[in-house]
Amino acid sequence: MNKQNILALALKPAKGVTKSVGIGIVLLLAAALVAIIMPSAASAQSPCEGPTATLLVTGLEGATGSTVGPDGALYVTEGVAGRISRVDPLTGEKTTFASGLPPAILSIGGSSIGGAIDVAFIDNIAYVLVTLVSDPLFPSSDVDGIYRVDGPDSFTVVADIGAFNLANPPTIPFQVDVKTGLQFALQTYRGGFLVTDGHLNRVLRVTLDGEITVLIAFGNIVPTGLEVRGNTIYMAEAGPVPHLPENGKVVSFGPNSPTATEVASGAPLLVDVEFGGGSLYALSQGIFPVGSPPATPALPNTGALAKVNVDGTFTVITDGLDRPTSLEFIGNTAYFVTLSGEIWKIDGVSK
Repeated sequence: MNKQNILALALKPAKGVTKSVGIGIVLLLAAALVAIIMPSAASAQSPCEGPTATLLVTGLEGATGSTVGPDGALYVTEGVAGRISRVDPLTGEKTTFASGLPPAILSIGGSSIGGAIDVAFIDNIAYVLVTLVSDPLFPSSDVDGIYRVDGPDSFTVVADIGAFNLANPPTIPFQVDVKTGLQFALQTYRGGFLVTDGHLNRVLRVTLDGEITVLIAFGNIVPTGLEVRGNTIYMAEAGPVPHLPENGKVVSFGPNSPTATEVASGAPLLVDVEFGGGSLYALSQGIFPVGSPPATPALPNTGALAKVNVDGTFTVITDGLDRPTSLEFIGNTAYFVTLSGEIWKIDGVSK
């Protein structure tokens, strides 16, 4: 008997029965109809759960930057160890992809900074951004720049960013202590790279044959992470010390833009920006320790993953993160690297 026949029978007067019995039959049949139309509790879909964070990897040494490789694995720089690790995003299995890069030689706020700081792939070839390994303040034979990975322990410098910065200092006035700069993010762009400099406050464009130009320059806003969608470049700003929330911004600009346009603001010490599931997300390292010198990490467990809203605000997806530095998305799952040498994954971000 189909649903229409049941409904007709329920509404048809019963013959040879009292009014009360007839009403009872109607109520029973109506209940049967509701049972057919509505799924049972056992078969109904369970409510959508919110994002959940799970520890994937521990023991990284000076981890800062990351990327998703052409094989779908995570690749993470370890500045202290001078290496790049490959991490299976499902199991957390970690193997050494390349080692022998110039290691970090500086420490600020109890954390090492510099060395291999970010990694990217072009045509299945890995390139590594190395920073703070040479400067007039701490001269060495190493190079601040972009290295091509030629083998498990062999590299070729394709762009000497340190030398470029020494020859081309910023024209916008602000205090410069390290003349070779502090390069932070490496982003592929039109067959080459974009590089943010969080000390010289600019974005460089670098070709594979080593040509370097200033794409866009800023005042003291501390540019950090990068993302590209079409012709639009998105950039995170940590803001000047003490990295107040109102100075933590995501901005956008094009390849010929003289200035950047604010997309969202209101999160302290932003260090990365990434698209995931069609939405834009920003990574906040957290609250800056009052009175600390520049480049000091945020206070532990004050970081957050936040979604960029169309009205220029942020919605916190997950907070309490421990000094995150880099963000990646694989499908609906977010992965973030921390200064404490961990990789965490957050499932169900878009939910």
